[in-house]
Amino acid sequence: MGKPMAQNLLRAQYRVVVHNRSRAVVDELVTQGAIPAYSAREVAAQCGIIITMLPGPESVAEVLRGADGVIENARANAIVIDMSTSAPQLARELAAFGKTRDVFVLDAPVSGGTVGARDAALAIMVGGDADAFARALPVFQTLGKNVVRVGDAGAGQVVKAANQLIVGITIDAVAEALVLAERAGVNPALARQVMLGGFAASRILDLHGQRMLEKNFAPGGRATTQRKDLGIALDEARACDLDLPLTQHVAQMYDELIARGFGDADHAALWRMIARDWDGKNAQPC
Repeated sequence: MGKPMAQNLLRAQYRVVVHNRSRAVVDELVTQGAIPAYSAREVAAQCGIIITMLPGPESVAEVLRGADGVIENARANAIVIDMSTSAPQLARELAAFGKTRDVFVLDAPVSGGTVGARDAALAIMVGGDADAFARALPVFQTLGKNVVRVGDAGAGQVVKAANQLIVGITIDAVAEALVLAERAGVNPALARQVMLGGFAASRILDLHGQRMLEKNFAPGGRATTQRKDLGIALDEARACDLDLPLTQHVAQMYDELIARGFGDADHAALWRMIARDWDGKNAQPC
């Protein structure tokens, strides 16, 4: 998702310095006007606002902390915006570490997928210092349409965990509904069509429901990523002495899906768990 976000910043005439583990992405962005860098440290030294988009908490901690990390090497009064989906407690720790270096750290995870990133239509949930948020708001508005500061450090990641909880559970609900319709002898495409006009309508039923009908599980959001996000939600729930039974159940379903070799499939492939369809062949109606 970082590449289309960088492209939107370039279109808005921002000076964009880019670094990525895959140099092919950097080279492509350079042809569009970006300035190449060869380390996170090099990016931090050149920019007043540094954005990270990384796979998860481990990589966020690695890139932002440490002697060669972004925070240690950022300019005084710089704003570091982590737009990864990460752990709330880590976001709080990074914000506190940033304060010791006169650096503002905002956690700003996003929702909307690669399409939202491409179309600059992301929902962006931001945690952190209010003044830093105000300074960074024009950048956020270049990347998304629904930008909300939801609280202090870590709050953005809490809201993203809640968002992903809803996404994961709703994917399961849509899969169950479509498989039930098909096994009971009803055309699932027609069932989805009419449900989209009623109270059950959702973007999950619309977009992922169509994926399920087509059995097209080329990855947008991968099953492994969805499982990681559910794990973050469950960890935060445990820290709050809270039980999330549906989230726990769906997380276990993703564990089995991944164990069966579908970790790199789109998270809508959870349909396979309900249909018990591992080889693309439909079971007969009941």
